[in-house]
Amino acid sequence: MIAYLVPVALVVGLLIMSIRILPEYERGVIFFLGRFQAVKGPGLIIVIPGIQQMVRVDLRIITLDVPSQDVISQDNVTVRVNAVLYFRVMDSAKAIIQVEDYYAATSQLAQTTLRSVLGKHDLDEMLSERDKLNADIQEILDAQTDAWGIKVTNVEIKHVDLNESMIRAIARQAEAERERRAKVIHAEGELQAAEKLSEAAEIIARHPAALQLRYLQTMNDMSNKTGSSSIFFPLPMELTEIFKALSSK
Repeated sequence: MIAYLVPVALVVGLLIMSIRILPEYERGVIFFLGRFQAVKGPGLIIVIPGIQQMVRVDLRIITLDVPSQDVISQDNVTVRVNAVLYFRVMDSAKAIIQVEDYYAATSQLAQTTLRSVLGKHDLDEMLSERDKLNADIQEILDAQTDAWGIKVTNVEIKHVDLNESMIRAIARQAEAERERRAKVIHAEGELQAAEKLSEAAEIIARHPAALQLRYLQTMNDMSNKTGSSSIFFPLPMELTEIFKALSSK
């Protein structure tokens, strides 16, 4: 009985060792005596120990935090920039065969690409055009990782850190810009007021009675003020012309 039980136990043990269960989000890259054979999964698969080898590959989206990088902008400003990268494995066989460690390779490529792309732009573009920079970085990474079976789905620049002196310089620049806008708005208001006064003067010149009506309205406004002791007498423009004529004589 022992002679029969030992082979049976070995077969049962070998069968148990050969069983692999892969969830829906994983695939198994199978190698037969070192050579690529197939990609299997999900579900129950059989891997013969000693002859076949299986490498698990996760197909879910991976979040990669790109460490802070020192970047010199095109206008010679040094900043520290970090980002987050989202990618997933599209071809399990390429991800295992074409590159030793696709996670580490993607991380290193993201760091160098981040420095290269941002170094071609000014500081103002880094701060105001992040969507465009994100798209440029994603396009470059996606093209270079395609040979590894990797798909870069999204890139987001998280922080652009400046030193204290640069922050103060930007604050002074923003304050000067606000003062410039305030002066421009004030000058535009003065210009519009002058244009309206010029139009009113032309109307009054064509209709002298309008000036008398304005006098009466002004007197009414002054008389309605509480505690007002001022007395206003309108002087017709004709009298001023008479005084001018007499003074010239």
